[in-house]
Amino acid sequence: MKVILLCDVKGTGKKSEILNVSDGFARNYLFPRKWAMEATPTAVKEVERRHALEEKLEAERREEAASKAAALKGKTIRLTAKCGEKGRLYGSITAQEIADALREQHGADVDKRKIECEAIRQVGEYDATVWVYSGVTVKMKIVVTAVAK
Repeated sequence: MKVILLCDVKGTGKKSEILNVSDGFARNYLFPRKWAMEATPTAVKEVERRHALEEKLEAERREEAASKAAALKGKTIRLTAKCGEKGRLYGSITAQEIADALREQHGADVDKRKIECEAIRQVGEYDATVWVYSGVTVKMKIVVTAVAK
């Protein structure tokens, strides 16, 4: 019997998947729990339509992320911090501070967990990788300068 899964079923398949399962499994296990429905031609068309719509939305999101990454590519994030005589910072620059500076200077709203860089504890230049979207990253340069005393 052909069924369309309405949710993920461990050991069987993922949501919206069209599967061939035994009649007993469908009638006695999947249907009573409302985990699946029979795969009628109209239901199959609806699932295919939803799948096509999801692919289109995913392509739009990926395209938007690629344009955002292209806009950020090669840009520099400038930060100032208090430091001692030899350029050693009092504390360190956090990913949240980098995300805030990125928002202020370039208008890009990026979550702090999407920014990868080494620990910034001294004045100087550092490289950072910003994850704009799944599989879309951009390399940026961070310049840390001392606050004028």
